[in-house]
Amino acid sequence: MIRALHAVRALLPSRADYREVPKSWRRDVLAGVTVGIVALPLALGFGISSGAGAAAGLITAIVAGVIAAVFGGSNVQVSGPTGAMVVVLAPIVAANGMGAVAIVSLLAGVIVVVAGIARLGRAVSFIPWPVIEGFTLGIAVIIFLQQVPALTGPATHGGSHTNVALAAFDALASADIGYLLWALGAVGIVAGCMLLLPRLHPAIPGSLVGVILVTLLTLVVSDPLAVIGALPAALPMPILPALDLGTLSSLLLPALTVAALAAIESLLSARVAASLADTGPYDPDRELFGQGLASIGSGLFGGMPATGAIARTAVNVRAGARTRLAAIVHALVLLLVVVAVAGPVGAIPLAALSGVLMVTAIRMVHLATARSILRSTRADAVAYVVTAIVTVSVDLIVAVVIGMIVAAIFALRGLARATGVQREPILGDPELGDERIAIIRLDGPLFFAAADRVLAEVTSLDDVSVVVLRMSQLELVDATGAHVLGEIVQQLERRGVTVLIKGVREGHVELFRTVGVLGSLRHQNHLFVDLPAAIEHARSHVVREP
Repeated sequence: MIRALHAVRALLPSRADYREVPKSWRRDVLAGVTVGIVALPLALGFGISSGAGAAAGLITAIVAGVIAAVFGGSNVQVSGPTGAMVVVLAPIVAANGMGAVAIVSLLAGVIVVVAGIARLGRAVSFIPWPVIEGFTLGIAVIIFLQQVPALTGPATHGGSHTNVALAAFDALASADIGYLLWALGAVGIVAGCMLLLPRLHPAIPGSLVGVILVTLLTLVVSDPLAVIGALPAALPMPILPALDLGTLSSLLLPALTVAALAAIESLLSARVAASLADTGPYDPDRELFGQGLASIGSGLFGGMPATGAIARTAVNVRAGARTRLAAIVHALVLLLVVVAVAGPVGAIPLAALSGVLMVTAIRMVHLATARSILRSTRADAVAYVVTAIVTVSVDLIVAVVIGMIVAAIFALRGLARATGVQREPILGDPELGDERIAIIRLDGPLFFAAADRVLAEVTSLDDVSVVVLRMSQLELVDATGAHVLGEIVQQLERRGVTVLIKGVREGHVELFRTVGVLGSLRHQNHLFVDLPAAIEHARSHVVREP
């Protein structure tokens, strides 16, 4: 019980989290304001794309941003709504309605909190880099395609398709050409500002300038573009959504998907942040704990599930952030927007936000990274491509699982090929009968993927009376590998071939004894520590043959 309390205490905030604030508060405040400005159009856009609405995106950025900053495991992580979460959440909203968002947020938050308490934070390290990049590519494609229906007119839609590519095609097929031209003009202005203004000065928030410019133009020019609409002028009061057994059971699987994504994306973002600058180490278990609490808090206030946001976190670090104060300030900036300028924000055209998300999606794809993966190994290239395709066509979590399976299959095949079976000559002066002795060196890993090949190669030996199995170079041996060694001994002995084993590693002795490898030997004195003694014994068997 005491140990459990200490484990939970390690996940809670401490004074050490703010030790550097007296030295860095100016940089932290400036970084927080910068990230808040960058996050505003993204929070609005992601909220709309998810189906939960612009207000839900803002609430998530504010509430989850503060909670994750205080309780999370990274000093510079910025949390809120993200493109990956939008991709998962949109079909949940379409199938279950807006009311499901808060419940899914609460359930997913609880699951992620439990994962943090259970110390599962290091699990993300098992996901291969090509799978992560393929996952990111797929998300970028989905985010881009999700914006197409919003550009084709308020009366058009993506049909009944849940696949974003088919929905985008249907929307284009039924597009209002006049509306589409206006929307593309808005996207062009926003994209131009995002791509060109930072070249003039890196501190210029191109996305915000573009959105403001489009909004001002639509206020002075008659246009058909749909706008965000009314936003709340204050945060709503927290409320626990109505829960019943039927609702919980129907939303448990979607909540597990959301929780898995929140955990993966948050841990990846925290790891990236730790590599960008010397802002202190991050605690992956505490990060899960904090992100879970953030989603719970967001759900209670009417928001959506939150994760660590890689792009906003990178902006935070590059703007000079060193402590959690920066992420807190970012949330306060967004709160000020809600309180002070909710009305003007509601006049922002949806097409302008689509432009922000389209450019964001394009920036998620790094051509240099794609080229390096595709040119690395066939295994990594296949895992990358398969993960990206499955992400777009099926599901994000399924894509990660399939990508890991593909990577694992290639990895196992590579390990299996590393298992060596080699016949060695007897060194020194040859003696009569040495041709009847086969010294077989086994090296590398001996596990289930290589076991059948080793069995076939060793038992196919002809015209031998004694086989010496050298095992000192065996590295990894699993139960299947040990079982096959026992089969090798038994098959050879049944043919009248004497089997000697040399050099069993200390770490393998118990496994070999348990599985029956050592018990398969004709005599216990057929187990040797050094090779000369084994060869001498083998020669004695050959001499005794008629």
